[in-house]
Amino acid sequence: MDKPAGRRFRSREWFADPQRSDMTALYLERFMNYGLTPEELRSGRPIIGIAQTGSDLSPCNRIHLDLVRRVRDGIRDAGGIPMEFPVHPIFENCRRPTAALDRNLAYLGLVEILYGYPIDAVVLTTGCDKTTPAGIMAASTVDIPAIVLSGGPMLDGWHDGQLVGSGTVIWRSRRQLAAGQIDEEEFLQRACSSAPSAGHCNTMGTASTMNAVAEALGLSLPGCAAIPAPYRERGQMAYETGKRIVGMAHEDLRPSRLLSRESFLNALSVVSCAGGSSNAQVHIMAMARHAGVELRPEDWTQHAYDLPLLLDMQPAGRFLGERFFRAGGVPALMWELLQAGRLHGDCPTVTGRTVAQNIEGREASDREVIRPFDEPLMHKAGFLVLSGNLFDFGIMKTSVISQRFRERYLSRPGHEGVFEARAIVFDGADDYHARINDPALEIDEACILVMRGAGPIGWPGSAEVVNMQPPDALIQRGVQTLPTLGDGRQSGTADSPSILNVSPESAVGGGLCWLQTGDVLRIDLNAGRCDALVSDEEIARRLREQPPPPVPPSQSPWEEIYRSHTGQLVDGATLDMALKYRRIAEKTPRHNH
Repeated sequence: MDKPAGRRFRSREWFADPQRSDMTALYLERFMNYGLTPEELRSGRPIIGIAQTGSDLSPCNRIHLDLVRRVRDGIRDAGGIPMEFPVHPIFENCRRPTAALDRNLAYLGLVEILYGYPIDAVVLTTGCDKTTPAGIMAASTVDIPAIVLSGGPMLDGWHDGQLVGSGTVIWRSRRQLAAGQIDEEEFLQRACSSAPSAGHCNTMGTASTMNAVAEALGLSLPGCAAIPAPYRERGQMAYETGKRIVGMAHEDLRPSRLLSRESFLNALSVVSCAGGSSNAQVHIMAMARHAGVELRPEDWTQHAYDLPLLLDMQPAGRFLGERFFRAGGVPALMWELLQAGRLHGDCPTVTGRTVAQNIEGREASDREVIRPFDEPLMHKAGFLVLSGNLFDFGIMKTSVISQRFRERYLSRPGHEGVFEARAIVFDGADDYHARINDPALEIDEACILVMRGAGPIGWPGSAEVVNMQPPDALIQRGVQTLPTLGDGRQSGTADSPSILNVSPESAVGGGLCWLQTGDVLRIDLNAGRCDALVSDEEIARRLREQPPPPVPPSQSPWEEIYRSHTGQLVDGATLDMALKYRRIAEKTPRHNH
């Protein structure tokens, strides 16, 4: 699009304010010490921030340390001035007690940078799970032009001639370890084989899901999300992203002009058809709330549950990221949805064109990987929202319900989609690992494993610990999966059909706080209900007489702040006091001297 003449960028309030030459001199002076010139900064060209999430502490995003050179090239060639700055690191695998603490912390830091420094537009570098929502949340709060550049997934992992997907191989192999089919050395080798190159998870875990969401929202260039990190196309995409953000700066194409209820519903549809991560629920809700967009918990069921599974990619399917990219990536999935009338094609995007215009002619090239809408891997494969006397909200990823699980629990004649199970309750992951093999619990096929104390307040941060496996003895008998439920999350790479993100959590008085081992739960997927078969009188007695489940004390200042201001998973676990701050860049902060 043509660049409007004479647009005055906010950075000129720092570098070219004729009323305050003293402050202009102060702001300019130190940028000179690495070779910038006053003429550049006072030229009226847009200053483009590059939010650098790559570091040695963030292996999934480390590719951005190299990609940033191509971003800079694109910015310069389009007439902008690049300024790179660090973002608080987020690394899902290694951060303890959970990386969920860091999404809101990275958000806060990024808001302050984008608001308080002379930045006219920003490239958000993303990859690992929570780097994507953190960046988008911050861009919405500040509301300057922003574009998402994913670092891309790793190359496909192989072990003994078999595809091994990052994360997914961990959950599948630990069951084989418990069954005595492999030893610890084989377990470690499989895990290492699943990570053969730079990039984030090569499965449709939370990282791939959230970068697909950014593209579905219209915040990335078409095709950005699925390009593997080492491919040449990734560097080319970085260059084009750098060029495009300069155009967006001139067009003043901000998140508030792109994000709408319809664009978020598009994201829900893409996640469902891709067999995406259950963590998408938390992050999409958080992004919508910071954007001031109304999104309801029931939208998952009403708008996306009845969608088919189209992408044959682990953990819901067989293949990995390279094959997905070659099949057409996110644009091919969106093309299928558009042809079926299940996508809002008129939503605007960072290209300056609509979704429908961006994906015109992008039909999949590999129909084994991306199925036609009317020939899916599974019908009604989206996310199902449940409620009951235990919780107001829980969500279940149905695309990972195996045929064996369906036959065992959901196929009783006359009661299809309904089952009852005896609850085995654990207070946190340590309790689970200490007692799961205790014979006194008498865990069998008729049980449901329940994890409490794993939510935003109880953990704190909400941990990916609900994808519990059965006791070793049961696995050795061939029972690979039991129903699971919890007030925390599970890895997006997990293949467990769990009821997740239960809200309110036990730590704030949710129904799991009074649940006891031995109680019978009735799950009705047809009605979207999950109830403990316990009388109201007994529930009242337990609440009156039983001590609440233990909540560990905060171990750092940020944990205490987080607990004081963070809401429940149903609402995105946002810092609720931050939601009132929107479009804050419309008012320039006052001078500092």
